[in-house]
Amino acid sequence: MERATYAAEAVAEQTHWWFVGRRVLFRRLIERFVGDKGARVLDVGTSTGTNLRMLVEMGYADVTGLDMSEDAIRFCAEKGLPPVRQGDITAMPFDHESFDLVLATDVVEHVDDDERAVSEIERVLVPGGHALFTVPAFPSLWGLQDEVSHHKRRYRRAGFRRLVERSGLEVVDQFYFNYLLFAPIWLARRLLPLLAPQTKSEADLNPPLVNALLLPLMRFDVATAPRLRPPFGVSYLVLARKRSSR
Repeated sequence: MERATYAAEAVAEQTHWWFVGRRVLFRRLIERFVGDKGARVLDVGTSTGTNLRMLVEMGYADVTGLDMSEDAIRFCAEKGLPPVRQGDITAMPFDHESFDLVLATDVVEHVDDDERAVSEIERVLVPGGHALFTVPAFPSLWGLQDEVSHHKRRYRRAGFRRLVERSGLEVVDQFYFNYLLFAPIWLARRLLPLLAPQTKSEADLNPPLVNALLLPLMRFDVATAPRLRPPFGVSYLVLARKRSSR
């Protein structure tokens, strides 16, 4: 991502409706499938630390981050978050079977070789360990945030599920979320290029009143998406498990 995008995210991630809603969703899934607070956890593509802070608040003590960006690592250090190693998701500096849980939330879309990235996650997981993925969904939603975040692609459900399964991981759960705002976001991303606002990130277009209105909507969205299984959403989530024997 661009330096300005990291700076915007570092400020926004604690209160922005999208980050807050995602953390609510992640917490529920992690508590359900990885309840052991002694689990070794890796957050890949840590960025400015939204998942690291969540994991610490949940009581996980053995937490490590990984990011390519020195800016991201500096932001996490300034926040007093767990250590972040500098490294590439396609060649991670960790031994085989090092982690019980790997989070790769909105990171695989940044990578040229996404298949190798997912295979690396499978490699560092212990047998029976879990991986939590989220990726941006639907190419038709491509917009400013994809550009400034240096995304390579947006995914559809079937294609990303096949990518995960080819690595040897077994899909445990999967669904689209942020479905209630799918149509407004699609429309906004068609209009933004025409309006040409002076902004470096969509996070800047989130005044407090808008944030206050969207936060309960996002909370409702992530509470219902796992049950309703909507056929569309701005994001797609996969929870996968490493098979005990190959």
